[in-house]
Amino acid sequence: MVHRTIRVGGLTRVEGEGALLVRARDGRVNDLQLRIYEPPRFFEALLRGRAFTEPPDITARICGICPVAYQMSACQALESICGVTVDGPLRDLRLLLYYGEWIESHALHIYLLHAPDFLGYPSGIAMARDHRAVVERGLALKKAGNDLVAAVGGRAIHPVNVRLGGFHRLPDLRGLSERLEHALTLALETVDWVSGFDFPDVEHDYRFLALTHPDEYAILSGDLPGFPVDEWPLHITEEQVPHSTALHSRLDGRRGYLTGPLARYNLNFAKLSPRAREAASALGPVCLNPYKSIVVRAIETVHACDESLRILDRYKPPDAPTVPVEPRPGVGHGASEAPRGTLLHRYRIDDDGLIAEADIVPPTAQNQARIEDDLRVLVEPRLGLPVPELTALCERAIRNHDPCISCSAHFLELCLEQ
Repeated sequence: MVHRTIRVGGLTRVEGEGALLVRARDGRVNDLQLRIYEPPRFFEALLRGRAFTEPPDITARICGICPVAYQMSACQALESICGVTVDGPLRDLRLLLYYGEWIESHALHIYLLHAPDFLGYPSGIAMARDHRAVVERGLALKKAGNDLVAAVGGRAIHPVNVRLGGFHRLPDLRGLSERLEHALTLALETVDWVSGFDFPDVEHDYRFLALTHPDEYAILSGDLPGFPVDEWPLHITEEQVPHSTALHSRLDGRRGYLTGPLARYNLNFAKLSPRAREAASALGPVCLNPYKSIVVRAIETVHACDESLRILDRYKPPDAPTVPVEPRPGVGHGASEAPRGTLLHRYRIDDDGLIAEADIVPPTAQNQARIEDDLRVLVEPRLGLPVPELTALCERAIRNHDPCISCSAHFLELCLEQ
């Protein structure tokens, strides 16, 4: 038996640090571990004993790329305990804020993290030397998302305007429509561009998890497949695995389900905006190829721009920036669609209005087992490839899912033994 060890210092073009260990014998993969070794960040413990109003601001610091997702899932869970529903123009403002995060995150992933894989470049910087106009288009699209988050949330990174019941102040939305009209044009051009990439002929029989909503392409609220959000702890459980500081998740006792853009797209295609559905015509309503997730993200960016414009067209400022939220003891659950997938929160408030328990399940942690399954299918028939080529293929397969490893611990050293 021949033994090989492959080490790569860090997985490029993802957020966070991790490693991959593959053990193979006689041409078969016996063990494959996506190792997330960032230290645990103990946010759930940090929240205990804090005032019930604090989780939206504290949990936003888990991630600089998707802070809005943490704020929205936290607000939903806590408001459900307090018997508060935020609707009308205030819900529209929350949607606008969230769409801004989708635009900026998807543009970053498409242009700087994922597209270099398809065009043969080691980085977005290297790609820009030959495709300056393309990268500038991506940066302009990302800036439109940043501007939308800053306008509604108070600043582009870790927004400070969100609070339970709504916002600290009503935002000034003047000038956003013109910028988003331009962003919509850029997003449509992005769909055309990425649709022309050469995709590996791969499909997986995924089990999908994403919010669904009767009236919209779910992002801010909805139900989960087969059960309401307040029952998610009965269906989604976490377990510690020795090789990762992030917990693995099981759905109804089974490992290896997928959340994220592919899940949303396949479960909610009919609820995409008209322009997004038109842009998706070449892809169709079903996509099981993880490499085409870059196309799905581009389509979702069109949807985010299109829906933001519709909200801006109908928006009329409410009388107040917030509705009153008074604490009461109880347990509440929240879920929203972060750019990378469903983000779950659960809180218990005690009689003093303090957080007694907190539970946060980020999308990348949920996807770990499914990513390992994808890698196993990829690696086993290619064990004879040179180490650099096999490593590059593994990194590319991981980047399909745009993992946010710091969230999951809350990439690539490859070690291949055979």
